[in-house]
Amino acid sequence: MTAPIRVLLCDDQILVRTGLATIIDAQPDLEVAGECGDGQSGVDLAGRLRPDVVLMDIRMPVLDGIEATRLLAGAGVPHPVKVLVVTTFNLDKYVYEALRAGASGFLLKDAPPAQLLHGIRTVAMGASLLDPEVTRQLVGKYAARIRPAKGTPHDIPLTPRELEVLRLIATGLSNSEIAGTLVISQETVKTFVSRILAKLGLRDRVQVVIYAYRQGLVT
Repeated sequence: MTAPIRVLLCDDQILVRTGLATIIDAQPDLEVAGECGDGQSGVDLAGRLRPDVVLMDIRMPVLDGIEATRLLAGAGVPHPVKVLVVTTFNLDKYVYEALRAGASGFLLKDAPPAQLLHGIRTVAMGASLLDPEVTRQLVGKYAARIRPAKGTPHDIPLTPRELEVLRLIATGLSNSEIAGTLVISQETVKTFVSRILAKLGLRDRVQVVIYAYRQGLVT
């Protein structure tokens, strides 16, 4: 039997943690590994418990969720933990900073339980996830702030089809939407995504978006 996905809850509101724990523990493939009410405790607990996914709020005492995420999953962290930010604050700056800090996903607390559970499973598998409501906001508003790197698309080690898929990822399309656009199966899209990540040495779809804008592949 496959071990359940272990989730650490980090939120300063007890009622929110209780609600999240109830939803998660009702799933046969998920379990709550621990919970805490501030970012520093989240960092400490994650170090001890080594959960598969941390559900992280943003505004918390002692240490906010952005800085806690940076300590858990940021650049240079030797053993990064997958962080899924779940917050009531649909503010562009929080989305952008959370992803820059190393978060693998971003969901709003008013998302339906099924979407939350899907998000946990998606992030645990190593993929990234953005709430559909904020994906295009993030891409649209902050793309201009990502300074293009030197070089041209000709320097990128991808096939024309892989470049096409990369551009569609960068516009915020899901695998199913990409499959519909290119008239191919979702399994084929998954294969392309895996190849793109491997060839470019990227961790997830969020990094693909940033890479695409830095390379000038999308504007």
